[in-house]
Amino acid sequence: MSGDTDLIKLYSARILALAADIPHLGRLEAPDATMKRRSPLCGSAVTVDVRVQDGRLVDLGQDVKACALGQAAAAVAGAAAVGATLDQITKGRDQLRAMLKEQGPVPDAPFDGFEVLTPAVAYKNRHASIMLSMEAIVEAMEQVTSTDQISKM
Repeated sequence: MSGDTDLIKLYSARILALAADIPHLGRLEAPDATMKRRSPLCGSAVTVDVRVQDGRLVDLGQDVKACALGQAAAAVAGAAAVGATLDQITKGRDQLRAMLKEQGPVPDAPFDGFEVLTPAVAYKNRHASIMLSMEAIVEAMEQVTSTDQISKM
């Protein structure tokens, strides 16, 4: 029974509120790149569309089909990533991964909103879903960056 109580605590009101209000929800009409990530363990999936200008994420679209934790993570990512550079978003992704897998500190601002997901550290089977949005945003931005570098050659 205590396992049920722990799971109920994991899905806090704050996590559920984030899951219900994901910024940049929906697809972009003319993205610079699109990336889909899926967690084979739970079936959660996230598709992101990005527009990048001068090395910064200027527009984001997210199609999120995930559990409440994956949705909450998409909400935090969506709120924090727009305006950031690839390096900043990559750092946020890496810090989120370290927070989950190595019990590291909460990611630096602007990704410090991931603090809400610290209770999920104990639930390894939820980590992949939590990582989906950040991984997809980084990979989509990397596509744009590599395309820009090729076109400059």
